[in-house]
Amino acid sequence: MSSTGASAGAIHRLVVFGDVVGSGRLGMDEKRLTRTAMYEAFGEAYASVGIEPGTVHQEDRGDGILAALRPDVPPTLMVGRWIDTLYESLREHNTGRRTPLRMRVGMNAGLVLDDGRGLVGRAVDLACRLCDSARAKQIMTDAPDVDLLIVVSDWLYRNVVVEGGRYVEPEHYRRAAVVSKETDEEAWFHVPRRPEPPVGPVEPVGPGGDAQTGGGPSRGDGSPPRTRRTGGGDRTYQAGRDIQVVEGGTFHGGFTGIRNESDKSDKSNESNVSSESKGGSA
Repeated sequence: MSSTGASAGAIHRLVVFGDVVGSGRLGMDEKRLTRTAMYEAFGEAYASVGIEPGTVHQEDRGDGILAALRPDVPPTLMVGRWIDTLYESLREHNTGRRTPLRMRVGMNAGLVLDDGRGLVGRAVDLACRLCDSARAKQIMTDAPDVDLLIVVSDWLYRNVVVEGGRYVEPEHYRRAAVVSKETDEEAWFHVPRRPEPPVGPVEPVGPGGDAQTGGGPSRGDGSPPRTRRTGGGDRTYQAGRDIQVVEGGTFHGGFTGIRNESDKSDKSNESNVSSESKGGSA
């Protein structure tokens, strides 16, 4: 199939990717019970918005489900009643259980192609990466009492969630960056029935990991990407070996510059600041 034909066959659909938290620690019997409960919870959520069995393209991902909705399904129902029902289903299932069923769910919308083997498209890739992002996993690690975490794309939040509606809680979402592979996106995190999810800083990892911060060209020419911070305070970025950008800081004295000494005979990373008079700021 040519690329032109593939594009022509793609249609705009809402994509959902759900993944079970901590499934790798489960034994075979627990995995079987977990999968059964996961499919039942998704089925109940679909039924709550009038989606009949067999009308959803759904792919099994072992400990997760990838789905694409029909184009005529109102997305407001999916970010409202569908999420609320899924939450209630998980909560009911987990009552009194030592090993609760906890899930991360990524949601996005865009052009999706069904090539006969599965779903293809950037909308699919992003939904999966939102769900599997380091920040989403960290939230579930830091909040073991959370049964369901929803992560929606910036497009879906701004065009659907923010409009509100029954069961939709736009004010309870919090924005944070998601960086993974080729993805560098703003996303919106939500825990049903909570004013805000515990979105905190994620430790940066090296190239190829789920999260990256700072950087910039290896030559050191040009400012690095902005580091997103949830709190206040000064922000310092470093890029390469010979450039430093400082925002939100105040320098006392007649500031003329900062020089990083790279000569091995000098002290490593020593910075000299020359001043002419006191009381100035930059």
